[in-house]
Amino acid sequence: MSETSALTIVAEPAVGYRENLYFRGVIMQRVRESITVKRRLLADEAVDALARLADEVINSVREGGKLILFGNGGSAADATHLAAEFVGRFAFDRAPMPALSLSDNASSMTAIGNDYAYGLTFARQIQAFGAPGDVAIALSTSGSSTNVLSAVKAARDAGMFTVAFTGSNGVELASLADLPLVIPSPSTARIQEGYMLYAHIMCELVEQELFG
Repeated sequence: MSETSALTIVAEPAVGYRENLYFRGVIMQRVRESITVKRRLLADEAVDALARLADEVINSVREGGKLILFGNGGSAADATHLAAEFVGRFAFDRAPMPALSLSDNASSMTAIGNDYAYGLTFARQIQAFGAPGDVAIALSTSGSSTNVLSAVKAARDAGMFTVAFTGSNGVELASLADLPLVIPSPSTARIQEGYMLYAHIMCELVEQELFG
């Protein structure tokens, strides 16, 4: 086929997309909501809590401890993301830091869920890998997931420092953790956006303090 006869397909924007007032309205509203939540994270108590988390993680890593993260669904993916920032790198090249995301071992997750109970999928792994001086970070937008709550209890029993990233309705999880970081929103999407912002700042602070 010659160049002149070749079929060329050019993707064009949907007709009238600029005039779709509903889409534009939703987009602008969600961005405004996210901005509002993030502004609330500038409150002194929220900033102090994040600074304390960075200190706890720094001290743990310095003393040979590790970071263990866990959550369900999107929070499981966020736990994996954050573990990778530690084992790999965040902003610059440096030595790896020890971090585990408990949802990454599908065989352990399914075996524990099948042989024991789904509510123990994280707690049993905490019992296997957790040690005094480690930091456990629970991520749960609802703050009521049985397997997350059980894992926080197991982490406390193991002498770990426990942290909860949750939303405004996550009272049960927040009350269990040594350090709750509550994103002031009931919306799953806004909570995840908020705690990932804070978690990335935590990664930056830890990396800079230990290797900068």
